Amino acid sequence: MNIESALQKLFSLHQFGIKLGLENIQRLLERIGNPHKNLKSFHIAGSNGKGSTSSFLASILMEAGYKVGLYTSPHFVIFNERIRINGKMIPDDYILKFISELDEYIENNKPTFFELTTAMAFKYFDEQKVDYAVIETGLGGRLDSTNVLNPIASIITSISLEHTQILGDTIEKIAIEKAGIIKNNIVVIVGNMPEEALSVITKKSIAMDCINYETRNFVTEKKIGIKVDLKTGSFDISSTPLRGYHQAFNAALAVKSLNATIGVDNEKIFSDGINNVIRNTGIQGRYEIINEYPKIIFDSAHNPEGVKAFIKEFSADFENYSHRILIFSALNDKNISGMLCELKPYFHEIMLSKISIDRSATIDELQTAALANKINAQTVEDPTNFIFKFKENPGKNCLVVLGSMYLLGEIKSKLLKKKT
Repeated sequence: MNIESALQKLFSLHQFGIKLGLENIQRLLERIGNPHKNLKSFHIAGSNGKGSTSSFLASILMEAGYKVGLYTSPHFVIFNERIRINGKMIPDDYILKFISELDEYIENNKPTFFELTTAMAFKYFDEQKVDYAVIETGLGGRLDSTNVLNPIASIITSISLEHTQILGDTIEKIAIEKAGIIKNNIVVIVGNMPEEALSVITKKSIAMDCINYETRNFVTEKKIGIKVDLKTGSFDISSTPLRGYHQAFNAALAVKSLNATIGVDNEKIFSDGINNVIRNTGIQGRYEIINEYPKIIFDSAHNPEGVKAFIKEFSADFENYSHRILIFSALNDKNISGMLCELKPYFHEIMLSKISIDRSATIDELQTAALANKINAQTVEDPTNFIFKFKENPGKNCLVVLGSMYLLGEIKSKLLKKKT
């Protein structure tokens, strides 16, 4: 077996879909020595912002001098992006060794892609003796494969209607699933979210004897930026390298988590962690400027709440562009019509594309949602080629690629191949 065949075997597990529940992952972790039990972890869930918050957490911990494991999903270009220690991606040799040693187990037990990847991350972090592991949930919380952890803090960034077929069709039901990551006697950090979600999380925190910090109680909005209340004093966040006002709140969740749990209170460490988040963690796709003239923006907004955050940033200068084009795609379990409704006023042209994964919305599904919003959308079969042609005409035009991390990842991968 080589790395190509090992990854092929790993990706073939997508055929088993999403299996919510902890029995499979517990059995797999038992097989490899229960590495998760040795990890001091921060566990992050949320409809939006969990990837950014995880990255801010990891970056600040790195600047504080710790060895930090970071587990996020999905990847953009290569699988290794999902598992990092101090910003460095897991090496191919480790992936090959892990898959090879479990070859028979995989054949006999059929774990899912995410279960096996989660087990790999935990094993790698344990063997490399990280000081802290920052772990992002995959889907939901209560039955997510990562929820075998006993973290020192659980962070719930936001809650909105998503994955309703799996997590429930109300904010309260989804909040129950996300709150499932709350464990006994830990710190709970809660982002901005609807009252009905806050109520669910507060009740769960009380039942589990947790110390609960809500953003509305420790963040104050200022004329420029925000102020985060700490155990002693406060810390101001005026901006972050990740574009968008909402990113200051994601950074605030990270700052508060580390202050409340392990007592980080050094302003320079906070500032350096926030300012160096891209370099330290490799985070991508958050209002990412791919090209300046003409402007090309990649954004991983994947639900109406995320789209609203994108629009808040985009609306500041969208009128400066003489022509604005959107390339859009989404997974089939997303509120596609709701996203397109929000985006419609800001673009002269909306183009639809299909992602090359099973869960992708079809062109017909995308067109149906577009027509419901009275959008005369075109189809683009090769977004990468479209982007290259767009770049040939520098000027005051703007192209936005938005709707799914998978769309961004596919295009980024092809862009890199074309450059080489």
